[in-house]
Amino acid sequence: MTPLIEVRTLSFSYPDGHAALRNVSLTIHEGEKVALVGPNGAGKSTLMLHLNGILRPTAGAVRITGLEVRDENLGRVRGAVGLVFQDPDDQLFSPTVFDDVAFGPIYQGLPAADVQRRVQAALDAVRMGHMARRVSHHLSTGEKKRIAIATVLSMSPAVLVLDEPSAGLDPRARRGLIGLLRELPQAMLVATHDLRMVQELLPRTVVMDEGGVVADGPTAAILADAALLDAHGLEIA
Repeated sequence: MTPLIEVRTLSFSYPDGHAALRNVSLTIHEGEKVALVGPNGAGKSTLMLHLNGILRPTAGAVRITGLEVRDENLGRVRGAVGLVFQDPDDQLFSPTVFDDVAFGPIYQGLPAADVQRRVQAALDAVRMGHMARRVSHHLSTGEKKRIAIATVLSMSPAVLVLDEPSAGLDPRARRGLIGLLRELPQAMLVATHDLRMVQELLPRTVVMDEGGVVADGPTAAILADAALLDAHGLEIA
């Protein structure tokens, strides 16, 4: 089976010479829900930005559903990878919730009726169907995060890539978000410091530090390894 995400010996340095990724390899298949954990500066966000071509490798390669991430494939790659940023205000910019969620399907050139169906299905999936005519920036942080997820679901992605989805949420909103993510059928790669959420939601965990992958395995085994967690600045709060 072709992996949804295939990263092979990926290295990346920023223009100032800082090596953010060092020889990273990672494969994610259909149905997998994977945590990406590590201290700040480990390279998690840099890796995620390679998965839809926002950043390009210094060395190595990234393939999404078998397509190499390069200019001629970007449209299909970005349709397959639903990237959800940590701050939903980076993702919501239109006059209404409907307009935000419709942006991707409209950009894809879909007919109006298909756009309407995609938007309604995406909002229903995040239990926000009643919010279509609201102004996104008037919503709570938890509601905004759900709408941000809907903006990528409307593109029918093969895999969701989420950066710190539970950050800034109160306990009720956090619990609701975990329940929502559990129900979604897409494969997921979730960068997070919330190891309690990892325990509940994500059966596989990848640990990064200093730009490389230092561990990859079943979440239960990773989180039971106190020496590994301590060595890489991780703590189950």
